[in-house]
Amino acid sequence: MEGSTRIAPIEKGLSRARFEILRAIALDTNTSRKTAIDDYVPRGTVYRNPNALHQSYLEMEKRFKIWVYKEGEAPIIHSGPTASIYSIEGHFIYEMEDISNPFLARDPSEANAFFLPISVTNIVSYVYRRDVKDYWGPLKRLVADYIDVIKEKHPYWNRSTGADHFFVACHDWGAYLSGVETKREFYENSIRVVCNANTSEGFILNKDVTLAGINLKGGRIARPERDLNPQQRTLLAFFAGGAHGYIREAVLNQWKGKDDEVVVYEYLPKKLNYYSFMKRSKFCLCPSGYEVGTPRITESIFMGCVPVIIAVDYPLPFSDVLDWSKFSVQVPVEKISEIKVILKGISERRYQVLRKRVLQVQRHFVLHRPAKRYDLISMTLHSIWLRRLNLKLPY
Repeated sequence: MEGSTRIAPIEKGLSRARFEILRAIALDTNTSRKTAIDDYVPRGTVYRNPNALHQSYLEMEKRFKIWVYKEGEAPIIHSGPTASIYSIEGHFIYEMEDISNPFLARDPSEANAFFLPISVTNIVSYVYRRDVKDYWGPLKRLVADYIDVIKEKHPYWNRSTGADHFFVACHDWGAYLSGVETKREFYENSIRVVCNANTSEGFILNKDVTLAGINLKGGRIARPERDLNPQQRTLLAFFAGGAHGYIREAVLNQWKGKDDEVVVYEYLPKKLNYYSFMKRSKFCLCPSGYEVGTPRITESIFMGCVPVIIAVDYPLPFSDVLDWSKFSVQVPVEKISEIKVILKGISERRYQVLRKRVLQVQRHFVLHRPAKRYDLISMTLHSIWLRRLNLKLPY
Protein backbone atom coordinates (compact mmCIF):
# COMPACT_ATOMS: atom_id res chain seq x y z
CA MET A 1 0.00 0.00 0.00
CA GLU A 2 1.00 3.61 -0.44
CA GLY A 3 1.75 4.07 3.28
CA SER A 4 4.36 1.33 3.11
CA THR A 5 6.02 2.57 -0.08
CA ARG A 6 6.50 6.12 1.23
CA ILE A 7 8.50 5.19 4.31
CA ALA A 8 11.88 5.82 2.59
CA PRO A 9 11.61 9.64 2.36
CA ILE A 10 10.31 9.77 5.94
CA GLU A 11 13.28 7.81 7.27
CA LYS A 12 15.73 9.86 5.17
CA GLY A 13 14.33 13.06 6.67
CA LEU A 14 14.75 11.68 10.18
CA SER A 15 18.30 10.63 9.32
CA ARG A 16 19.04 14.20 8.27
CA ALA A 17 17.63 15.46 11.58
CA ARG A 18 19.96 13.12 13.51
CA PHE A 19 22.89 14.46 11.52
CA GLU A 20 22.02 18.09 12.28
CA ILE A 21 21.66 17.38 16.00
CA LEU A 22 25.00 15.57 16.14
CA ARG A 23 26.59 18.45 14.25
CA ALA A 24 25.20 20.93 16.79
CA ILE A 25 26.79 18.87 19.55
CA ALA A 26 30.14 18.60 17.77
CA LEU A 27 30.30 22.30 16.81
CA ASP A 28 28.81 23.48 20.12
CA THR A 29 26.32 25.67 18.25
CA ASN A 30 22.94 25.51 16.51
CA THR A 31 21.10 27.06 13.57
CA SER A 32 18.77 29.20 15.68
CA ARG A 33 19.74 32.51 14.02
CA LYS A 34 18.56 31.19 10.70
CA THR A 35 15.38 29.43 11.71
CA ALA A 36 14.13 30.34 15.19
CA ILE A 37 10.71 32.00 15.17
CA ASP A 38 10.96 33.60 18.59
CA ASP A 39 13.77 34.88 20.77
CA TYR A 40 13.99 31.99 23.24
CA VAL A 41 17.06 29.83 22.90
CA PRO A 42 17.87 27.27 25.63
CA ARG A 43 20.98 28.20 27.58
CA GLY A 44 22.49 27.29 30.91
CA THR A 45 23.23 24.33 33.10
CA VAL A 46 19.58 23.35 33.60
CA TYR A 47 19.92 21.73 30.17
CA ARG A 48 22.06 18.67 29.59
CA ASN A 49 23.10 20.10 26.23
CA PRO A 50 21.27 23.31 25.28
CA ASN A 51 22.55 23.34 21.69
CA ALA A 52 21.46 19.76 21.10
CA LEU A 53 18.02 20.51 22.58
CA HIS A 54 17.49 23.61 20.47
CA GLN A 55 18.66 21.99 17.26
CA SER A 56 16.47 18.98 17.98
CA TYR A 57 13.50 21.25 18.65
CA LEU A 58 14.06 23.08 15.36
CA GLU A 59 14.26 19.77 13.53
CA MET A 60 11.04 18.68 15.23
CA GLU A 61 9.29 21.83 14.03
CA LYS A 62 10.55 21.18 10.53
CA ARG A 63 9.93 17.45 10.23
CA PHE A 64 7.63 15.97 12.90
CA LYS A 65 4.27 14.99 11.42
CA ILE A 66 1.67 13.10 13.43
CA TRP A 67 -1.38 11.28 12.16
CA VAL A 68 -4.27 11.06 14.63
CA TYR A 69 -6.44 8.03 13.97
CA LYS A 70 -10.07 8.90 13.23
CA GLU A 71 -11.59 5.61 14.38
CA GLY A 72 -13.60 5.49 17.60
CA GLU A 73 -16.13 7.70 19.29
CA ALA A 74 -16.08 10.09 22.22
CA PRO A 75 -15.96 10.03 25.19
CA ILE A 76 -13.68 6.98 25.26
CA ILE A 77 -11.78 8.07 22.14
CA HIS A 78 -11.15 11.67 20.97
CA SER A 79 -11.99 13.12 24.37
CA GLY A 80 -10.55 13.44 27.85
CA PRO A 81 -10.60 15.32 31.16
CA THR A 82 -9.67 18.99 31.25
CA ALA A 83 -10.32 19.76 34.92
CA SER A 84 -8.67 17.38 37.39
CA ILE A 85 -5.28 15.99 38.37
CA TYR A 86 -5.48 14.08 35.06
CA SER A 87 -6.28 17.16 32.96
CA ILE A 88 -3.12 17.05 30.84
CA GLU A 89 -4.50 13.86 29.27
CA GLY A 90 -7.57 15.60 27.86
CA HIS A 91 -5.75 18.78 26.87
CA PHE A 92 -3.13 16.77 24.98
CA ILE A 93 -5.79 14.83 23.05
CA TYR A 94 -7.65 18.02 22.13
CA GLU A 95 -4.41 19.74 21.11
CA MET A 96 -3.47 16.85 18.81
CA GLU A 97 -6.89 17.00 17.13
CA ASP A 98 -6.92 20.79 16.71
CA ILE A 99 -6.82 21.49 12.97
CA SER A 100 -4.45 24.42 13.59
CA ASN A 101 -1.83 22.14 15.16
CA PRO A 102 1.28 22.52 12.94
CA PHE A 103 2.40 18.96 13.70
CA LEU A 104 -0.72 17.34 12.24
CA ALA A 105 -0.13 15.30 9.10
CA ARG A 106 -2.49 16.02 6.23
CA ASP A 107 -2.34 12.38 5.21
CA PRO A 108 -1.15 9.27 7.10
CA SER A 109 1.36 8.47 4.38
CA GLU A 110 3.41 11.58 5.29
CA ALA A 111 3.36 10.93 9.06
CA ASN A 112 6.40 9.74 10.97
CA ALA A 113 4.37 9.09 14.15
CA PHE A 114 0.82 7.94 14.84
CA PHE A 115 -1.32 8.96 17.81
CA LEU A 116 -3.88 6.65 19.42
CA PRO A 117 -6.36 9.15 20.97
CA ILE A 118 -7.54 6.90 23.82
CA SER A 119 -8.52 8.43 27.16
CA VAL A 120 -7.81 6.04 30.01
CA THR A 121 -9.45 8.47 32.45
CA ASN A 122 -12.68 8.31 30.46
CA ILE A 123 -12.44 4.54 30.11
CA VAL A 124 -12.31 4.30 33.90
CA SER A 125 -15.14 6.83 34.27
CA TYR A 126 -17.50 5.19 31.79
CA VAL A 127 -16.58 1.49 31.68
CA TYR A 128 -15.09 0.55 35.06
CA ARG A 129 -17.45 -1.30 37.42
CA ARG A 130 -16.33 -1.92 40.97
CA ASP A 131 -18.91 -4.69 41.51
CA VAL A 132 -17.53 -6.90 38.69
CA LYS A 133 -15.04 -9.56 39.74
CA ASP A 134 -12.81 -9.19 36.64
CA TYR A 135 -13.05 -5.41 36.34
CA TRP A 136 -9.72 -5.22 34.49
CA GLY A 137 -10.94 -7.46 31.66
CA PRO A 138 -13.39 -5.08 29.91
CA LEU A 139 -10.98 -2.15 30.24
CA LYS A 140 -8.07 -4.02 28.71
CA ARG A 141 -10.21 -5.53 25.95
CA LEU A 142 -11.44 -2.09 24.96
CA VAL A 143 -7.86 -0.88 24.40
CA ALA A 144 -6.83 -4.11 22.65
CA ASP A 145 -9.90 -4.02 20.39
CA TYR A 146 -9.15 -0.45 19.34
CA ILE A 147 -5.61 -1.40 18.35
CA ASP A 148 -6.94 -4.41 16.42
CA VAL A 149 -9.24 -2.10 14.44
CA ILE A 150 -6.25 0.12 13.59
CA LYS A 151 -4.18 -2.89 12.54
CA GLU A 152 -6.90 -4.25 10.29
CA LYS A 153 -7.77 -0.96 8.58
CA HIS A 154 -4.32 0.57 8.07
CA PRO A 155 -0.82 -0.62 7.14
CA TYR A 156 1.07 1.66 9.51
CA TRP A 157 0.95 -0.33 12.74
CA ASN A 158 2.04 -3.54 11.05
CA ARG A 159 5.02 -2.05 9.21
CA SER A 160 6.62 -1.06 12.54
CA THR A 161 4.76 -3.44 14.91
CA GLY A 162 3.50 -0.28 16.58
CA ALA A 163 6.92 1.23 17.33
CA ASP A 164 6.10 4.59 15.72
CA HIS A 165 2.76 4.80 17.55
CA PHE A 166 2.11 6.52 20.87
CA PHE A 167 -0.64 7.18 23.35
CA VAL A 168 -0.96 9.51 26.34
CA ALA A 169 -2.48 8.72 29.74
CA CYS A 170 -2.29 10.54 33.05
CA HIS A 171 -4.69 8.35 35.00
CA ASP A 172 -2.90 6.00 37.40
CA TRP A 173 -4.17 3.03 35.41
CA GLY A 174 -2.69 4.23 32.12
CA ALA A 175 0.42 2.11 32.53
CA TYR A 176 -1.64 -0.96 33.46
CA LEU A 177 -4.05 -0.67 30.53
CA SER A 178 -1.11 -0.43 28.13
CA GLY A 179 0.72 -3.32 29.81
CA VAL A 180 1.81 -6.64 28.44
CA GLU A 181 -1.48 -8.35 29.35
CA THR A 182 -3.47 -5.94 27.17
CA LYS A 183 -1.37 -6.37 24.02
CA ARG A 184 2.26 -7.40 24.16
CA GLU A 185 3.45 -5.48 21.08
CA PHE A 186 1.72 -2.33 22.35
CA TYR A 187 3.59 -2.60 25.65
CA GLU A 188 6.95 -3.65 24.20
CA ASN A 189 7.09 -1.45 21.10
CA SER A 190 4.85 1.61 21.29
CA ILE A 191 5.72 4.88 23.02
CA ARG A 192 3.63 5.08 26.19
CA VAL A 193 3.42 8.62 27.57
CA VAL A 194 2.23 8.25 31.16
CA CYS A 195 2.15 10.14 34.46
CA ASN A 196 2.53 6.84 36.31
CA ALA A 197 6.08 6.33 35.04
CA ASN A 198 7.17 3.63 37.47
CA THR A 199 10.16 1.61 36.27
CA SER A 200 9.38 -1.11 38.80
CA GLU A 201 5.94 -1.54 37.22
CA GLY A 202 6.95 -1.82 33.58
CA PHE A 203 7.84 1.71 32.46
CA ILE A 204 10.59 1.22 29.87
CA LEU A 205 13.36 3.82 29.90
CA ASN A 206 14.36 5.33 26.54
CA LYS A 207 11.10 4.09 24.97
CA ASP A 208 8.33 5.38 27.20
CA VAL A 209 7.88 9.03 28.24
CA THR A 210 7.14 10.57 31.63
CA LEU A 211 4.15 12.90 31.41
CA ALA A 212 4.18 15.83 33.83
CA GLY A 213 0.90 16.03 35.74
CA ILE A 214 -0.92 19.31 36.26
CA ASN A 215 -3.94 19.87 38.49
CA LEU A 216 -6.42 22.22 36.81
CA LYS A 217 -9.19 22.89 39.28
CA GLY A 218 -12.40 23.96 37.58
CA GLY A 219 -10.70 23.66 34.18
CA ARG A 220 -8.96 27.02 34.52
CA ILE A 221 -5.56 27.01 32.80
CA ALA A 222 -3.13 28.40 35.35
CA ARG A 223 -0.07 30.58 34.85
CA PRO A 224 3.01 30.84 37.09
CA GLU A 225 2.64 33.21 39.99
CA ARG A 226 4.57 36.46 40.13
CA ASP A 227 7.83 35.61 41.88
CA LEU A 228 7.97 36.77 45.46
CA ASN A 229 10.87 38.60 47.01
CA PRO A 230 13.08 35.86 48.51
CA GLN A 231 12.79 37.53 51.93
CA GLN A 232 9.05 36.75 51.88
CA ARG A 233 9.79 33.04 51.81
CA THR A 234 9.87 32.62 55.56
CA LEU A 235 9.20 28.86 55.72
CA LEU A 236 11.92 26.32 55.08
CA ALA A 237 9.64 23.63 53.61
CA PHE A 238 5.96 22.77 53.19
CA PHE A 239 3.73 19.80 52.39
CA ALA A 240 0.03 19.06 52.70
CA GLY A 241 -1.60 15.88 51.46
CA GLY A 242 -3.27 12.62 52.36
CA ALA A 243 -1.43 9.55 53.63
CA HIS A 244 -1.48 7.89 50.22
CA GLY A 245 1.25 5.27 50.07
CA TYR A 246 4.17 4.45 52.30
CA ILE A 247 6.31 7.46 51.30
CA ARG A 248 3.59 9.96 52.24
CA GLU A 249 2.96 8.04 55.46
CA ALA A 250 6.64 8.30 56.37
CA VAL A 251 6.64 12.06 55.74
CA LEU A 252 3.52 12.57 57.83
CA ASN A 253 4.68 10.33 60.67
CA GLN A 254 8.00 12.16 60.87
CA TRP A 255 6.93 15.78 60.33
CA LYS A 256 3.17 16.33 60.67
CA GLY A 257 2.63 19.13 63.21
CA LYS A 258 6.10 18.68 64.70
CA ASP A 259 8.17 21.57 63.34
CA ASP A 260 7.77 25.29 62.71
CA GLU A 261 10.17 25.34 59.74
CA VAL A 262 9.22 22.08 58.02
CA VAL A 263 5.46 22.66 57.95
CA VAL A 264 3.52 19.48 57.18
CA TYR A 265 -0.25 18.92 57.23
CA GLU A 266 -2.22 15.83 56.30
CA TYR A 267 -5.27 17.84 55.30
CA LEU A 268 -4.94 21.59 55.27
CA PRO A 269 -7.66 23.35 57.33
CA LYS A 270 -10.18 25.15 55.10
CA LYS A 271 -9.23 28.55 56.48
CA LEU A 272 -5.65 28.11 55.18
CA ASN A 273 -4.57 28.50 51.55
CA TYR A 274 -2.45 25.74 50.01
CA TYR A 275 -0.79 27.92 47.39
CA SER A 276 -0.11 30.67 49.89
CA PHE A 277 2.03 28.22 51.84
CA MET A 278 3.87 27.26 48.64
CA LYS A 279 4.60 30.89 47.85
CA ARG A 280 5.98 31.46 51.35
CA SER A 281 8.23 28.37 51.30
CA LYS A 282 11.77 28.03 50.05
CA PHE A 283 11.33 24.31 49.39
CA CYS A 284 8.18 22.31 48.59
CA LEU A 285 8.12 18.63 49.48
CA CYS A 286 6.93 16.41 46.60
CA PRO A 287 6.60 12.86 47.94
CA SER A 288 5.09 10.15 45.75
CA GLY A 289 1.59 8.96 46.63
CA TYR A 290 0.10 5.62 45.70
CA GLU A 291 1.78 6.12 42.34
CA VAL A 292 5.18 7.67 41.63
CA GLY A 293 4.14 10.82 39.78
CA THR A 294 2.69 13.87 41.52
CA PRO A 295 1.39 17.20 40.18
CA ARG A 296 3.06 18.84 43.19
CA ILE A 297 6.28 18.98 41.20
CA THR A 298 4.64 21.18 38.57
CA GLU A 299 2.85 23.19 41.26
CA SER A 300 6.15 23.82 43.06
CA ILE A 301 7.80 25.08 39.89
CA PHE A 302 4.77 27.29 39.19
CA MET A 303 5.13 28.86 42.63
CA GLY A 304 8.88 29.44 42.30
CA CYS A 305 9.40 26.94 45.12
CA VAL A 306 12.35 24.55 44.83
CA PRO A 307 10.89 21.03 44.55
CA VAL A 308 12.15 18.41 46.98
CA ILE A 309 11.49 15.11 45.24
CA ILE A 310 10.97 12.02 47.39
CA ALA A 311 10.32 9.09 45.07
CA VAL A 312 11.53 5.64 44.06
CA ASP A 313 11.82 4.31 40.49
CA TYR A 314 10.57 7.59 39.00
CA PRO A 315 12.28 9.05 35.90
CA LEU A 316 11.48 12.74 36.04
CA PRO A 317 9.73 14.58 33.16
CA PHE A 318 11.93 15.82 30.30
CA SER A 319 15.03 14.33 31.94
CA ASP A 320 16.43 13.57 28.48
CA VAL A 321 17.13 17.28 28.20
CA LEU A 322 16.71 18.77 31.71
CA ASP A 323 19.24 18.20 34.48
CA TRP A 324 16.98 18.09 37.54
CA SER A 325 19.93 18.17 39.93
CA LYS A 326 20.45 21.81 38.91
CA PHE A 327 17.02 23.07 40.06
CA SER A 328 15.62 20.55 42.54
CA VAL A 329 16.61 18.56 45.61
CA GLN A 330 16.18 14.80 45.71
CA VAL A 331 15.88 13.14 49.11
CA PRO A 332 16.04 9.33 49.42
CA VAL A 333 13.10 7.73 51.23
CA GLU A 334 15.39 6.41 53.95
CA LYS A 335 16.46 9.99 54.76
CA ILE A 336 12.99 11.48 55.28
CA SER A 337 13.87 12.00 58.96
CA GLU A 338 16.85 14.11 57.82
CA ILE A 339 14.91 16.50 55.57
CA LYS A 340 15.45 19.50 57.82
CA VAL A 341 19.18 18.81 58.20
CA ILE A 342 19.54 18.34 54.42
CA LEU A 343 17.69 21.55 53.55
CA LYS A 344 19.39 23.56 56.28
CA GLY A 345 22.70 22.36 54.86
CA ILE A 346 22.00 24.12 51.55
CA SER A 347 23.68 27.52 51.72
CA GLU A 348 21.72 30.69 50.99
CA ARG A 349 23.83 31.22 47.90
CA ARG A 350 23.08 27.71 46.64
CA TYR A 351 19.37 28.16 47.38
CA GLN A 352 19.27 31.38 45.35
CA VAL A 353 20.88 29.57 42.41
CA LEU A 354 18.32 26.75 42.65
CA ARG A 355 15.47 29.24 42.87
CA LYS A 356 16.59 31.21 39.81
CA ARG A 357 16.86 27.99 37.85
CA VAL A 358 13.35 26.97 38.90
CA LEU A 359 12.14 30.25 37.40
CA GLN A 360 14.14 29.49 34.25
CA VAL A 361 12.45 26.12 33.67
CA GLN A 362 8.94 27.37 34.47
CA ARG A 363 8.18 27.87 30.77
CA HIS A 364 8.51 24.11 30.21
CA PHE A 365 5.73 23.28 32.68
CA VAL A 366 3.14 25.84 31.60
CA LEU A 367 0.08 24.64 29.69
CA HIS A 368 -1.09 26.79 26.77
CA ARG A 369 -3.93 26.18 24.35
CA PRO A 370 -2.90 26.30 21.63
CA ALA A 371 0.52 25.08 22.63
CA LYS A 372 3.51 27.43 22.49
CA ARG A 373 7.16 26.73 21.84
CA TYR A 374 8.90 24.93 24.69
CA ASP A 375 5.79 24.76 26.88
CA LEU A 376 4.38 21.66 28.60
CA ILE A 377 2.70 20.14 25.54
CA SER A 378 5.54 21.06 23.19
CA MET A 379 8.15 19.59 25.52
CA THR A 380 6.07 16.42 25.79
CA LEU A 381 5.96 16.26 21.99
CA HIS A 382 9.73 16.74 21.94
CA SER A 383 10.15 13.76 24.27
CA ILE A 384 8.06 11.69 21.84
CA TRP A 385 10.07 13.10 18.92
CA LEU A 386 13.31 11.91 20.56
CA ARG A 387 11.91 8.39 20.88
CA ARG A 388 10.89 8.44 17.23
CA LEU A 389 14.38 9.65 16.25
CA ASN A 390 15.88 6.67 18.06
CA LEU A 391 13.78 4.32 15.94
CA LYS A 392 15.13 3.40 12.51
CA LEU A 393 12.60 1.56 10.36
CA PRO A 394 13.89 -0.54 7.44
CA TYR A 395 13.14 0.70 3.92
